[in-house]
Order: sequence, then C-alpha cells, then structure tokens
Amino acid sequence: MEAPAPAAVPVKEPMSAETWALIVGAAGWLLPGLGHALQLMWGRALVVFLAVGMLVVAGASMRGNVFTRDGNDAFDKLGFIADLGTGTFYLAARSLEKDGSDVSHAEGDYGTRLLATAGVLNLLAALHAYEAARGRKA
Repeated sequence: MEAPAPAAVPVKEPMSAETWALIVGAAGWLLPGLGHALQLMWGRALVVFLAVGMLVVAGASMRGNVFTRDGNDAFDKLGFIADLGTGTFYLAARSLEKDGSDVSHAEGDYGTRLLATAGVLNLLAALHAYEAARGRKA
C-alpha cells in the first residue's frame, strides 16, 4: 500500500511594500500616531498622538464647532474634512460637544480652528507614515 501524498501547503506570499504602506497610512489616520508606532518610530508616534489629542480636547472644551457632513456650503464641507482628519478623535470631539458649539464668542471660534488644525496635522502625520513605510526619506 502506498502512503497518501502529502497535502499541498498553501504558500502565503509576503505583503507588498505598497500594501503595507497603505495599511500604515490608514492606521495613522484612524488613530493618530499609530502609523509611526507600527514602524517602531516611538517618539514621533507619541508626539503625534499627544499633539492631535491635546488640540482636539482644547478645541472641544472651548466649545468649537465640530462640523458634520450635512454642511450647507463649501466651508462647512471643508471643515468636516478637516475635522474628520483626526480619525477616531473626531468621535471623541463629537461626544465632548454636549452643549453644542458656541462660535458667537472668540473662545468658540478659536476652538473651531484648533479642531481643524488637529485634523490637518493628523493627515500630514499619516501621509508621513505612509511615505516612510514606502521607504521614501521624509
């Protein structure tokens, strides 16, 4: 009697560099600093996480406007894109906005700017993590 042929073991192909870079970039957007942490850039990861986090907390505590996708004009839509740039921190900002925004005072207006700045900063950090994962010197 002949022994049965061994079952073919599927060979898992390694992940391409471009796929890894996309994962790192998306992770960096979803959770500020995670893209750098996945690449063991601990200092940058911590700085991005703290900077974006503090800007979101400061902007939300100043009762800045957290834009929604139901904007009426182009500036509302741009504000939503900027705010959404903070990734999951956008949800934190929405939950901190219990009393609604108060942009009738300078404090609320500054808070709106801080929230938008946090989003743009995180998008730039995610782009840096993506480029670093691709091997480009950034």
